Amino acid sequence: MTAPPTTPFDPIETTVADVHEAMLDGRVTAEALVDTYLARIDAYDDDLNAILASNGGARERARRLDERFESDGFVGPLHGVPVLLKDNQDTHDMPTTAGSTALADSAPGRDAAVVERLREAGAIVLAKTNLQELSFGVDTVSSLGGATRNAYDLDRRPSGSSGGTAAAVAANLGAIGTGSDTCSSVRSPPAFNDLVGIRPTRGLVSRTGVVPLSSTQDTVGPITRTVEDAARMLTVMAGYDPADPVTARGAGRIPADGYVAHLGADGLEGARIGVARQFFGLRNEESAPEAAAEAVTTVIEGAIEEMTAAGATIVDPVDVVDVDRLRSARVLKYEFARDFDRYLSELGDAAPHDSLAALVATGEVHPAIASRIEEADVLDVDGGSLDTNVGYLRRLRRRRRLRDVVLSRLADDDLDAVLYPPSTVPPVEIPANQPFDEMRCELASHTGLPAIVVPAGFTDDGLPVGVELLGRAFDEGRLIELASAFEGATDNRRPPERFGRLD
Repeated sequence: MTAPPTTPFDPIETTVADVHEAMLDGRVTAEALVDTYLARIDAYDDDLNAILASNGGARERARRLDERFESDGFVGPLHGVPVLLKDNQDTHDMPTTAGSTALADSAPGRDAAVVERLREAGAIVLAKTNLQELSFGVDTVSSLGGATRNAYDLDRRPSGSSGGTAAAVAANLGAIGTGSDTCSSVRSPPAFNDLVGIRPTRGLVSRTGVVPLSSTQDTVGPITRTVEDAARMLTVMAGYDPADPVTARGAGRIPADGYVAHLGADGLEGARIGVARQFFGLRNEESAPEAAAEAVTTVIEGAIEEMTAAGATIVDPVDVVDVDRLRSARVLKYEFARDFDRYLSELGDAAPHDSLAALVATGEVHPAIASRIEEADVLDVDGGSLDTNVGYLRRLRRRRRLRDVVLSRLADDDLDAVLYPPSTVPPVEIPANQPFDEMRCELASHTGLPAIVVPAGFTDDGLPVGVELLGRAFDEGRLIELASAFEGATDNRRPPERFGRLD
C-alpha cells in the first residue's frame, strides 16, 4: 500500500472534489481524513455541542476503502468522504436516538435507505449529530444532547431541527451532512450557518428508516458548504425505494447525468425569478424587533440585485398563494403519533418503547419538546381513524389544491423559481426560542415542491442569512443551476472564525 501522506490534508472548506483530487495525488487517505475530522470534533465540539456520537467503526471502514482504492480506484462518487448524519436516520452500527434519552439504546440493526445509498457510494459515517428532540421544533435542543450552538455566534441558536448537522458542517467537523425536513429543517439551519440545503420534491428521496414526524411532510436532504456537494449528495440519495411507495413518483425523474451536470456559472442568464413579498417581514410582531426582520430583508434585497446582475429577470412582487390557507394545510398534529408508533413497531424487539405516548410518559423528553407535544394535542389524535377524520382529510385535499395553485403561478408568470427568506429574522440568543412564526417553510412543506437554500450574505452583526428558491416538482436540476450561478457570482460562503485550523 501507499505510504501515509507526510503533510496533513487541510479539511477547512474542502469539497468532495478536493478530497478525491488529494487521494489521487497521494496527499490524503480516507483513514487520515477520518482522523483529521475526529481530531476537530475533539477540539471544537465542546463549544459547539453538535455531535451526539462518533462512529467507532469509521476508521476501519476508511482502511477498507483505502485498500479498495489501491486495487480498484474509487468505489463510488463519495468514496472515502466522511459524512455527518442527523441522528434520526437509522444506522446498523450505531444507535438511532432522535436526540432522546428515552431512545438512547435504540439499535435498529439496519440502515435507513438514504444511509445505505450513501455507504454504497463510498461515504463513511463519521458521526451522528444533535437535533431538536424527535425533530419537533426549530431550536436544536434535546434531552440527550442539550442545546447546539450556532457556529457563527455561540450565544445564538443554529435553528432546527437539523441544527447539529448544520453547525458541524459549517465548522468543518465533517465533509458533508444530512438533515431531514418536515417544515424548515434542511433550510433554516443551513441559512443560519452559511450553508446550502436542499428540500427535495416529495417522492424523490426515500424516508424508510427515518424516525418520522409526519409522513406527508417529511423528507431527507443534503446539508453542505457548496452547491456542488449538495448536487453530488442528492444524486446519490435520490431514487426509488419499494419500501417507500411515494418514491414511485420520482421514478424516471432523476437526470440521467445526475445533478452535478446542472452546475455552472450561467444558470441565471435568462432566468425568471419571482419575489414572493408575502413571505418577507414579521408575521408576528411579538416574535422579534422589526429591526431584526429589516436586517434579513436588507441582505435578501442585495441577493436580488446580485441575481439581476448575473442575468436574471426579477418579477417583483409575485403573489404565490393565500398565506392563511397555506398555514392551515399542516398535518403534523394528525400524523405524528401514528407514524412514530409505526416506526417503533417496525423495530420489533429493538424498540425501547411501543408508542410515542409511552416515550413521553417516561418523563425523559426535554421539557420544551414535551410541552409542545402537549400544547399541540398530538397524543389526543386517534391515528387509527384518520381515514375518516374530516379535518385531516380536508387538509390533505387543501395541500393538493395549494400545490396546483403554486404550479399555476409558476406557469402563468413563466417563472423558473420563486424567492423568499427561509426565516424573516436572524438566529436569536439562547435561551430564547427561535420563533417558528417567522419561518417561511410552509410553501415547500405544504405543497411537496422542491426548494434550495444558498448563502445570501451576512447582517451587520455578522450573522448568516440564506435565500430560498422554490421550483417545479422534480425540477431540482434547475434549482441547482440557479443556486450554482448565484454562488459563483457572489462567493458568500465563509467559514466561522472560531473553528480554524488545528496546530
